[in-house]
Amino acid sequence: MIPLKQQLYSFCQDYVEKRISECEEAIRGVQLSANEETKSSAGDKYETGRAMAQLEIEKNMTQMAKIKRLRQVLEQMSWDIKSISAQLGSLVLTNHGNFYLAISAGQCTLQEEIYFAISTASPIGQKLKGLRANDFFSLNGKTFTIQEVI
Repeated sequence: MIPLKQQLYSFCQDYVEKRISECEEAIRGVQLSANEETKSSAGDKYETGRAMAQLEIEKNMTQMAKIKRLRQVLEQMSWDIKSISAQLGSLVLTNHGNFYLAISAGQCTLQEEIYFAISTASPIGQKLKGLRANDFFSLNGKTFTIQEVI
């Protein structure tokens, strides 16, 4: 059986790869659309269409750069890290949810449990860093008690 943290790490990797593919596909779509526009248009309409296509491509390229930074975070961390305090790569079980400190990849259900892949830069990630089992913190009016750091 694949260890839980390895499954969560794979979930984050899949999330990043899917987002990169989506950006690449969006860029290809805009480029194809711009090429079709050049074949059928002339004058100011042509220039406006090309400018808008270029802006859309730049937006997607910016998004892709952000996603590639998430990939770098994953490449620099290890899913099998062992620590008694919460840090990048830790799985933190609390009375109000289970949090995998990696990248902000959202919710994942494994073994009938819900886990949230979060960044250490997120508000809850900032609160969790350095805490150990039986420590607690408050966020948005809720008190979280750490049950276990894996």
